Amino acid sequence: MGVQGAAVRRRRTQAERSEESSQRMLEAGIKLLIERGPQKTTLKDVGELAGYSRGLASYRFGSKEGLFREILTAGRRHWVAQLTRAVGDKRGLPALLAATEAFRNFLVNAPDQYRAMLILWYESIGQASEVTAKLREHHSAQRRDVQRWVKEGIAAGDIDPGVDAELFAATFCSVVYGTAYQWQVNPAALDLDRLFRAYQQWFQTLLQRPA
Repeated sequence: MGVQGAAVRRRRTQAERSEESSQRMLEAGIKLLIERGPQKTTLKDVGELAGYSRGLASYRFGSKEGLFREILTAGRRHWVAQLTRAVGDKRGLPALLAATEAFRNFLVNAPDQYRAMLILWYESIGQASEVTAKLREHHSAQRRDVQRWVKEGIAAGDIDPGVDAELFAATFCSVVYGTAYQWQVNPAALDLDRLFRAYQQWFQTLLQRPA
């Protein structure tokens, strides 16, 4: 293979190696969070499970709080990308129905990532921490999206103008997050496909403008 083979096996840049190590440590952090919980997850164990030195996770994230913040940020980024693809240029009721389906797909396709996020969220309740701040930010952004879609639907004439956008947004988030919590506790007890089809029908009935 010689020079040609060496060219094919191009040496990765420092940035690429750093990105790979960060991703592997985030995956290790998610695994340990699910297995042990936040209290028993250590940066030393995260680094070793990912295949690196004990100190690399501490160097990269600074603290467990930093690691947890990165797990939440990565999960949020993944969710926003999936939501954006699903909703596209839809507005109003079609956007809400697409978002409902996207949430169901996120639960199915990224269960460990979402389970780790839920563990961190519920562990943080009642504490003044960066994780709690991230949780508030995430929920606020979700409610704002739903309110916007409702208002767009009212403007377009496909959603009943009597619908309270703020109240519906709170209801929507309560339904999907409550379902996610129950599913993580006991996946066998819930049929997600059936549930989310019912949610879409229910949301449509609640929101559609009377003929």
